[in-house]
Amino acid sequence: MSIPTGKITKEDSRKKQTKKPLVLASVMLAMFMGAIEATIVSTAMPAIVADLGGFTLYSWVFSAYLLMNSVTVLIYGKLSDLFGRKPILTIGIIFFLIGSILCGFATSMKMLIVFRLIQGFGAGAVTPIATTIVGDIYTTEERAKIQGYLSSVWGISAITGPAVGGLLVQYVSWHYVFWINIPLGILSLVGLWMFLHEDISKKKHEIDYLGALLMTFMISSLMFILVEGGSRFAWDSWQTLSLFAFCALTFLLFVLQESRAKEPVMPFSLWKERSILIANTTSLTTGIMLIGISSFLPTFVQGVMEQTPIVAGFTLTTMSIGWPIASTLAGRWLITIGYRKTSIIGGVSLIIGSITFVTMLASSGPLWAALGSFLVGLGMGLTSTAFIVSIQSTVRWEQRGIATASNMFMRNLGNTIGAALLGGILNNRLSQYFSQNRHSYSVDDVNILLKSTERDQLSESARSILQNGLTHSLHFVYYVVLAFAVISLLLILFIPKKIDSSV
Repeated sequence: MSIPTGKITKEDSRKKQTKKPLVLASVMLAMFMGAIEATIVSTAMPAIVADLGGFTLYSWVFSAYLLMNSVTVLIYGKLSDLFGRKPILTIGIIFFLIGSILCGFATSMKMLIVFRLIQGFGAGAVTPIATTIVGDIYTTEERAKIQGYLSSVWGISAITGPAVGGLLVQYVSWHYVFWINIPLGILSLVGLWMFLHEDISKKKHEIDYLGALLMTFMISSLMFILVEGGSRFAWDSWQTLSLFAFCALTFLLFVLQESRAKEPVMPFSLWKERSILIANTTSLTTGIMLIGISSFLPTFVQGVMEQTPIVAGFTLTTMSIGWPIASTLAGRWLITIGYRKTSIIGGVSLIIGSITFVTMLASSGPLWAALGSFLVGLGMGLTSTAFIVSIQSTVRWEQRGIATASNMFMRNLGNTIGAALLGGILNNRLSQYFSQNRHSYSVDDVNILLKSTERDQLSESARSILQNGLTHSLHFVYYVVLAFAVISLLLILFIPKKIDSSV
């Protein structure tokens, strides 16, 4: 195997020392730890809120984690290019474990949110650097196949997370939902330090502290706007407008700083590569799609189709099944038909899946919803695998960490934008529907549809009004999701027919 030159030396020695299968197992363990966190905490949240109180802070338990994850992902990516993958990933896992331990000891929602910030601070290193390590130790041809293994981690976590979370909450305690990470993280660290050997050339680095600080301020203010705008603060309030102004100012200062820094946190030269520009922009649009489906599909299945939460969860699980299947297929297709054609097939699958949601009615049944979810999973698996492999093949070792992290940051940003945008559209369409049809219902009344005991007490006319309003509003959301699917395919068409490999 040919190891990239640059920061890595002593190639022959490293080939003998690094045990690729065991490093891959350690990397997958670290990724599983981060991936299962989302699903397992979601399952435990009702029990956590019942114990700690503070329902008004419910969303911030997730937002705090997402915020710090998004803020740090690019910084970790750059640091891994400067100092190596192993030490930076180790720091990330340690912070993640510290946060997990503290979360289990939280005695209030405010404490839990603070500890989730610590956990998210560590999580920002896990997925991008773990993915980058795979790009380092495997050849271009091997990466495509291995990315399928990494994607399977998300599918497995999506299936096992809710089950494990439910069992822990029911038979032990919600505290163990966080503490279950400890053995996983320790095993991953042991594997990394025993089997991954990096020989980093020692040189003095000029770390871009100011760029990192400006980027932290910029992303934090943007994320806060997207999470709280339209809910806690009105979009035209002085708080929101001040944050917008602060975000714009820090963005301008960040661009100025990065253009003159010797070792910038975000090298703008990366975005001059057409394949990277298209991959990252498309990851933003698919990130918006992803959050739109995962957030609102269970609402349709439970509220309109009147199915149980378990059935609603099943309709989303099919996406997590389709994703790793498609990633495995992508591993073969990238070699046989190329990046562009593989991505196009994925883009078409995203559109077909979105059309399934647009045409979905109460009478369609959960299998129809599951089919649409599965097709979107196929599209996400094909496109995301093609993007990561093409990005890692385009840049050298010195930029692979930040290049990989930039793609994941764009998807995270898409998730956050999508949650705010599509959530606002749903609430707006519901309000308009009730107003235009002269009904006295409010948006909050839709919650009744999600509780079977309360839903069954509604009169037939009241239930029909609420379900028609929810169907009308969610269809509008899915039309927006379809529009982003079309935009994604159009962007994919601009991917070069041949990727220039730097390794």
